[in-house]
Amino acid sequence: MGRIIVVANQKGGVGKTTTTINLSASLAESGQKVLVIDMDPQGNTTSGLGVDKDTEENTVYELLLGEAEIGQCIKENIYENLSIIPSNVNLAGAEIELIGVEDKENLLKNALKLVKDKYNFILIDCPPSLNMLTINSMCAGNTVLVPIQCEYYALEGLSQLIHTIDLVKDRLNPDLEIEGVVFTMYDARTNLSLQVVENVKSNLEQTIYKSIIPRNVRLAEAPSYGMPITAYDSKSAGAEAYRLLAEEVIHRGDEEWQ
Repeated sequence: MGRIIVVANQKGGVGKTTTTINLSASLAESGQKVLVIDMDPQGNTTSGLGVDKDTEENTVYELLLGEAEIGQCIKENIYENLSIIPSNVNLAGAEIELIGVEDKENLLKNALKLVKDKYNFILIDCPPSLNMLTINSMCAGNTVLVPIQCEYYALEGLSQLIHTIDLVKDRLNPDLEIEGVVFTMYDARTNLSLQVVENVKSNLEQTIYKSIIPRNVRLAEAPSYGMPITAYDSKSAGAEAYRLLAEEVIHRGDEEWQ
């Protein structure tokens, strides 16, 4: 039974896509079977994992509109243990095309029923807004992982996201939980990064992952080569940080491991 983790934050540029790509690659590297679902019309997770988003015939868009079966949309083993359902700009029109469709909040959830037992983890990368695509992701998910950038406005918008998660939990998916918060783009040379971490810790009653993702040049370069950091520069600080995060995610809830 796969754990479905939704990576969400309606604030852009906080490391959602970077986290989806590199956490999924790190989980796969450790022997977990992983499926990534790119729910962002920008398709950055798709291209960041080396898939040409513009030539894919069957994407999340075709899946949600019922034009393709889920098996036709999955690109198997793009890296060992790592598969993806790609996305491209077509997905931007899905919200309008789904107006009037019955039970549209559960389209992704219903599609995943056929395959979720084949994977240990399914990671869903959401768009940077609280729209129909994000709601669909949250209805399908077990937990929401929230990346937070270590910068001054980090907490802005977080309360809105938590409110949305609570609404989805109340009305659509009573089993949804917050997986935890992961800090990204941490710069050890600045007091600000440290202050943000302390501020969030004191204001949030959520699980906060110990693994903090540093600001790292190699991490920033990797997507332009269509590779996760574990393949692009396996020994970099960014790769090590995501491996540690993957370990924490795998062992979430194991008292003995803590």
